[in-house]
Order: sequence, then C-alpha cells, then structure tokens
Amino acid sequence: MGRTTSAAGSLDVIPVDECYQRLAGHELGRIGVIAGHQPLVIPVDYGLDGRTIVVRTHPGTTLSAAEHADVAFEVDEFDRARRSGWSVLVRGLAEEVGPGHGADLVARTRAVGVRPWAPGEHGNWLRIIPQAVSGRRVSPGQLPWGVDDRAHL
Repeated sequence: MGRTTSAAGSLDVIPVDECYQRLAGHELGRIGVIAGHQPLVIPVDYGLDGRTIVVRTHPGTTLSAAEHADVAFEVDEFDRARRSGWSVLVRGLAEEVGPGHGADLVARTRAVGVRPWAPGEHGNWLRIIPQAVSGRRVSPGQLPWGVDDRAHL
C-alpha cells in the first residue's frame, strides 16, 4: 500500500478489497461516459452483484451512451471540517441487461434491489464489469501537541 505524508496530511492507497467494502456501503455514485463526443458525469443509484456494479436507469437517457462502452464509476465520502475523505474509482465495461442475456443474469441483476431516488420509470439495468479498481484516502496532518481538534470547526 502506498503512502504519501507531509505536515498537511497523508494520502494512502486503499486496497482493492476495502474499495469493494466502501462501494458496498453506499448507494449513490457517479458514472462517467462519453455522450455525443463529450465527457459526461452523472449521479446514479447503484448496487453490487458480487464485484459487478448494477445501475438502474430509465429508457432514453444519456446513459444509453454507456452501453457496451468503457466507463468510469466513482464513489466518495469526505469531511470538510477535518479535511479528510476517500474516493474509489472503477474503470470497466458497461452493458445494458436485456433480452439477449440469460434469465439467471437478469434475475440476479434485478435482485440487487437498486431503488431509484429520482421519480419516473427506471426499467433499464446497466452492469459495469470492472477492469480496474483503485482507491485513495486523505487524512489531515497532525495538530500541534495540546491542540484539541474539536476547537477547529
């Protein structure tokens, strides 16, 4: 595991297994696709089927550009007050789950139970098959001896 430290804090590489634990602990992430020759990043609801990311969306969205395409998927969490946080980035191939897939895969995908936050029909399912997973964690530097971090709000 790599680590960079300074008085300002540290930056650590998150092991892959921990990256998946962090992915499993959240339900909202961002998918990055190329749509109309332009990069686009969209917040999406998601879940995991093993190590495959499952996204539920509605027909005709910009996410249709992601079908059979290389995509990026990102989840993060941060604490502004403590200047700490983490990020997990997944790069992989996206595919829309449909009639061309076996009944078992369709059932497994739907069983993930992704519940959309946004209103409207969300009958389309997208699976992201990871090809590379990485994570980083940033932590604040050490405060001088005798300084209580609760005083720094």
